[in-house]
Amino acid sequence: MMEQDLERAEEKAELSEAKIVELEEELRVVGNNLKSLEVSEEKANQREEEYKNQIKTLTTRLKEAEARAEFAERSVQKLQKEVDRLEDELVHEKEKYKYICDDLDLTFTELVG
Repeated sequence: MMEQDLERAEEKAELSEAKIVELEEELRVVGNNLKSLEVSEEKANQREEEYKNQIKTLTTRLKEAEARAEFAERSVQKLQKEVDRLEDELVHEKEKYKYICDDLDLTFTELVG
């Protein structure tokens, strides 16, 4: 009976040792996976930091471009006002020129006639 108990205990021990080996292998695989995940996390953190820097740079460039666009728009408005003023002045000068020409024609007609 003791031998049977011993055999059963030895079988249990062998099964337990096999289970221990299996669990150690599983633990090694999990450990490797964990290391791989840690490396992936580090790379992801680096990419995230790079993306944040890119976003910051692009945001700055966008603000600068918007400021330049706003300045250009104001400049265009000023130039358009100047063009309008010069066109009005040109129309006025053309009218003066026409009046002078008509006056000269009349004077010349009076002198000849």
